[in-house]
Amino acid sequence: MGFLDSILGRNVALGAVPRGANADLFDDDFQRKLDYLALVSKRAFAGRMRADRRTKKTGAGIEFADHRDYQPGDDFRYLDWNVYQRFDRLLLRLFEEEEDLAIYFVIDASTSMGFGRAEAEGKKFRYAKRVAAALAYVGLANLDRVSLTSTTDKVLSRMPATRGKARIFKVFKYLSELESDGCTNLEDALKTFVAQNKRRGLVVLASDLYDPHGFERGINVLRYNKFDPFVVHVVDREDAKPKLAGDVLLYDCETGDEREVTVTARVLERFEIAYKEYLEEIERFCSSKQVPYIQADVAVPFDELILRVFRRGGFLR
Repeated sequence: MGFLDSILGRNVALGAVPRGANADLFDDDFQRKLDYLALVSKRAFAGRMRADRRTKKTGAGIEFADHRDYQPGDDFRYLDWNVYQRFDRLLLRLFEEEEDLAIYFVIDASTSMGFGRAEAEGKKFRYAKRVAAALAYVGLANLDRVSLTSTTDKVLSRMPATRGKARIFKVFKYLSELESDGCTNLEDALKTFVAQNKRRGLVVLASDLYDPHGFERGINVLRYNKFDPFVVHVVDREDAKPKLAGDVLLYDCETGDEREVTVTARVLERFEIAYKEYLEEIERFCSSKQVPYIQADVAVPFDELILRVFRRGGFLR
């Protein structure tokens, strides 16, 4: 039974998968791969989620937390009879309660993500959407609360929290309708994000991190506000090897700033070195701050990348 069949039974022809310019974004092949990833995620999640979701609340969980004095009206089933026999005191057993995880997907929808357009939109933006959809499905299948937000230098749009794997079509629709346009400022956008979301949780940030104000600031906004950031750094290796030569006029695709440059083999070599150093700088920062990080190369099939995420465990923390 396929992905659509497993969710909707025979109602596959409901037209829930978006059509039009992005019809191939979440096509049948994509959905079949989600079937496999869902199975793998079940094994990856097994044994981890109880500890990860344990809270300081007390309720009807299975992990013992503390005792308190019995009060009239309390449930007799939670009385600790061993304590009563030894100390002649009626004490109620309290347990740590588990709760569903809040997972927020923040998609960088700035112009740089859609730059170098192939067909309808850039490779990085399409890749970010596919990775977000796949990870969102994992969360939905595990009954977590999943929401999506698109940003540039501000919050552009939001898909409210939802749960249950049948809601994946809502995710498909939201992502399919996103367009890339605007300047990047993760700090400003994520300040708005944390103000809009009072419930703390895991924040999956999918971005190329081309932020002139500093990628660190945006990530730190999440850290300082007690969210758990997980960085999906979307990269296109072709960015490091532009096909340019001679006297050219370069422009910033987001700000429109221009600069005349004479491109030589030496300049291209230095540019490639700078690009590599920038990637290393991002990885070092995330490592030093204990922020789970994965480099999402658009040349790597999205399902292979998701498997790498599972192996590293960052998304399952």
